[in-house]
Amino acid sequence: MDTKAFKRTLQHSENYNRKGFGHQAEVTTQLQSEYQSNLIQEIRDRNYILQRGDVTIRLAQAFGFCWGVERAVAIAYETRQHFPTERIWITNEIIHNPSVNKRIQEMEVEFIPVEANQKDFSVVATGDVVILPAFGASVQEMQILHNQGCKIVDTTCPWVSKVWNTVEKHKKVDYTSIIHGKYKHEETVATSSFAGKYLIVLNLQEAEYVAKYILNGGNRDEFLTKFAKACSAGFDPDQDLQRVGIANQTTMLKGETEQIGKLFEHTMLQKYGPTELNQHFQSFNTICDATQERQDAMLELVQHNLDLIVVIGGLNSSNTTQLQQIAFDRGIPSYHIDTVERIQSEYSIEHRHLNGQLVITKNWLPVGEIVVGITSGASTPDKVVEDVIKKIFDLKPTTSVV
Repeated sequence: MDTKAFKRTLQHSENYNRKGFGHQAEVTTQLQSEYQSNLIQEIRDRNYILQRGDVTIRLAQAFGFCWGVERAVAIAYETRQHFPTERIWITNEIIHNPSVNKRIQEMEVEFIPVEANQKDFSVVATGDVVILPAFGASVQEMQILHNQGCKIVDTTCPWVSKVWNTVEKHKKVDYTSIIHGKYKHEETVATSSFAGKYLIVLNLQEAEYVAKYILNGGNRDEFLTKFAKACSAGFDPDQDLQRVGIANQTTMLKGETEQIGKLFEHTMLQKYGPTELNQHFQSFNTICDATQERQDAMLELVQHNLDLIVVIGGLNSSNTTQLQQIAFDRGIPSYHIDTVERIQSEYSIEHRHLNGQLVITKNWLPVGEIVVGITSGASTPDKVVEDVIKKIFDLKPTTSVV
């Protein structure tokens, strides 16, 4: 499929909208009342530090809702206002935050049902409204919805669209897109659908395996087994790694994406020499500004003397996981939670390990005076952060306010 031509056709369709419906003022007021926090603003005004009793909270200086998330949620709210009686569907979670997704469902926006790991689009009738979430949707899903004559409301983050444009450029000159991301993640699924040949690498270790194969060859069957779920159909590592371009899932660690890009640049330089490098390697900056800002703020936060860090965000939120990775790498006790209910008591907290497992840790909150670092992923409302901070204060003495 000519994905670029299809996107043009879709975007010129009268059934397609990606700019909202003119209800910004009402929706902004509603979002502020539901998601913003006076306490968080107070902490910002106090140079991101607040002490009560034995607890000092240090808040990261960039955290929570990014512009792309705010835009997606606002357009979803506008969609319900503009279509008060129509049946509205959404292809995935609007963002990776349980409270926001619950709110969207309360507005009678239904998820496309999934049967045997496949979405059942047969439930969508002509004239129904379908929201594409902030992560985007695959080009195949867009085509199905377009052909069914439904109204498509596209909330895809422009930074994600920028990555799609990058892999389109790779495809145009017959380069293989090496995508730094998680092959199951909705965003990476969408990005790979716009690519020609592609290979998805999760981390620097996998990228190094590929780089060694480029330089030295290797066991082809082992390679294909290793990346069986993370490459395009018919991928041939002996042919398809001669010309490569770099792209990424926008929520991955900025530093690791940059390392992977440099690794492949040096690999191609070593294999083909400086005069041929541009014929074998392409790289465009597709690192999301918001992701970068939150990671930079976390890197600054961990420089302080902290007893622990609470990282707040959806348990399936990639950018939140990357924030916790920064704390983990520095040996600071950290707890990734999605809601305040995960804090069971001062003695017990349920949280997500970096390996994805939900665990309960006992005696997580040290006795005496403590300094707690707080940050949140790009899909987390300030109100959720407020709830967590208030809970921590409630579990410790609050005899004084500074």
